[in-house]
Amino acid sequence: MKEMGERLRTRAVGVLTDRETTTFLVLSAVVGLGVGVGAAALVTVIDLIASGFRRVEESFGGGQWLVFVAVPLGLYLAWRLAKRFAPEVEGDGVPEAIAALAIHGGTIRGRVAPIKIVATALTLGGGGSGGREGPIVQIGSSIGSVVARFFHLGEDQIKSLVAAGAAAGIGASFNAPIAGMLFALEVIIGSFAVRHVSAIVIASVVAAITSRSIVGEGLTIQAGSYELGDPRQLIGYLVLSLLAALAGLAVLRMMDWLGGWQRGRELGGWRPVLFGLVVAGIGFFAPEILGTGQNFVSELLGQSEAFERAGVGGNDWWALALLAGAKVVATCFTTTSGAAGGAFFPCLFIGATLGASLGELLAPIDALGGLRPGGLAVVGMATVIAAVARAPLTAIMLVFEITGARDYGLILPLMLGTTMATFLADRFHPDSLYLSVLRRRGISLVPHSEIDLLDTVNVGDVMHRPHAVARLHQMLSEVESTMSRFRYNGLVVLDANKVVGMITVADIARAGGAGAAATVEQAMIPRPVTVTPSTPVSAALERMAALGIGRLPVVAEDGSGTFVGLFRREEAVRAYHRALSQRTERELVRRRLEQRTDPGAGYFDFRVPPGSIADGKLVREVAWPEGSTLVSVTRSRELIVPTGGTTLLADDVVTAFGTPASRSEMIERLNAGASEATAEILVDEIEGEAGGSGGTNSATTPP
Repeated sequence: MKEMGERLRTRAVGVLTDRETTTFLVLSAVVGLGVGVGAAALVTVIDLIASGFRRVEESFGGGQWLVFVAVPLGLYLAWRLAKRFAPEVEGDGVPEAIAALAIHGGTIRGRVAPIKIVATALTLGGGGSGGREGPIVQIGSSIGSVVARFFHLGEDQIKSLVAAGAAAGIGASFNAPIAGMLFALEVIIGSFAVRHVSAIVIASVVAAITSRSIVGEGLTIQAGSYELGDPRQLIGYLVLSLLAALAGLAVLRMMDWLGGWQRGRELGGWRPVLFGLVVAGIGFFAPEILGTGQNFVSELLGQSEAFERAGVGGNDWWALALLAGAKVVATCFTTTSGAAGGAFFPCLFIGATLGASLGELLAPIDALGGLRPGGLAVVGMATVIAAVARAPLTAIMLVFEITGARDYGLILPLMLGTTMATFLADRFHPDSLYLSVLRRRGISLVPHSEIDLLDTVNVGDVMHRPHAVARLHQMLSEVESTMSRFRYNGLVVLDANKVVGMITVADIARAGGAGAAATVEQAMIPRPVTVTPSTPVSAALERMAALGIGRLPVVAEDGSGTFVGLFRREEAVRAYHRALSQRTERELVRRRLEQRTDPGAGYFDFRVPPGSIADGKLVREVAWPEGSTLVSVTRSRELIVPTGGTTLLADDVVTAFGTPASRSEMIERLNAGASEATAEILVDEIEGEAGGSGGTNSATTPP
């Protein structure tokens, strides 16, 4: 099987690599196709598990009480599956995709996709409150990473396909390819880098078409046509943005509290069970909040059937507000239980119910220009997403696409609401939901400027090969002795020349010290973050800063994990000086080009006056004016090409290239300190030759 896969890859590469760009775009479409199929598979498996629980409920004569079994069981099985096979599939999935790009160079294990599908299906099919979107983002990123590494693409192309997979996940999950593109750029990558756009667009479109072809239009939410009929209605939308910011902050604060709960580790498998019981208790009284809640939101936006089924009239706005609050609590407990479920669609649910509730409350007020609950529900979806994910552009476009909006009647309320909600939430909680999860894990991603001096130097230019490495089965005493001899604080652990871990002095101390009867394998940190020689130094430093570490193993570009060197903080200093030197050289080239293109620039000769600032000095010791470059020095009959170490002597004839202004300034400086007679002769010679008399001192004579 392995040989067959290798032959397939070789043949595919041979066919596709005639043109690199075409290959990359084809692979982007392949990623989109895979993600579309994966999204359809996720929807199908969720429906199968949910229908299975419903049949069990019917066989016992019905009754909502079964929720107390289904929800905890689904969360526990999902947690157990993740714990056993892939711990990274716990939770939302979007933070893991962001971390994979920022820290792991886009590397995501292939097993993540199938395990995430099953774990998410168990969570949501059992009734856990969550969404499909976060999980499908991680699934799509995994597919993009696997495809890129299968074809041995470079790290930057791997990142592009991982981001494309994430975009395809949103595009497939909502039938919203444009929102998927914006989500990948705004949230996953964190920049609108042009080099990633082509792959992202192709993958997102292909995934949306594929999922729609398999699942149908069931992923979209139909909404009526709304517009801003009266400017006074903006007051209501401003109030909504304030409520959305408060709801977003409630989600973020509760996620922080539950996610950072220290007793979670002690609870172990009881955590998903206990959290599941909390969700079940809420769902027993408000079944609308169980699962994704997509059907309820679809009905709510219709403004008629949903209100009747929920028993809500014009005076029962509080019932919808309670549903929004219940969804906040249930989603936070589900997402932090250790199971797999996203918070994206629950935010849409919270925003829709919050907006409809406010609309019911404010609709009778004529002074607000006839606010409609449906319009506030649509805008509420976008504002809560913007507050929680800090992605206003994605929120606006997502609402347009998933609701099938036929016009731009709500564009002003959407822009105003998402901007205000993002601003207010950011004032009180600087991190988005996804960055908060990473921060709790000790990963702090700091935005950097668009142009970084260290972007110009690669790790391979400054990395070094350490004098010693560690092996899996070495004893700690031997490794400690090696570290002491070479004064290392840490060593790369190799197995058949492949990086399998890192071991530091702190790791040895935690394992009982050098005297402990333990091996490197027992004390090391497995699967460390790595970089490749082509990784920019700026990216390597970001990973080190995010993890709080001082060294990164450098592995081969082919994805084999073969050790080629080590990058440390010391190398960062060398990288900075290298980049500074390169920038200085580019600046010199730029200045020379400016001199050549100056209309009055040309070659001119001058004689070094005795006693001047240049007499007996090295070239580099003389303060030559800007806009001039020395070309040659003639001494008697000897022609010298000057360098910084060339000594100038009196009566040397120097040929220079520069502008008229630099020529005049050079004459003034060279005459400084010289005798009056010499200065007069020099000036007379220069002026005479400039007038066209010719001679060695002519300002127009080439060397």
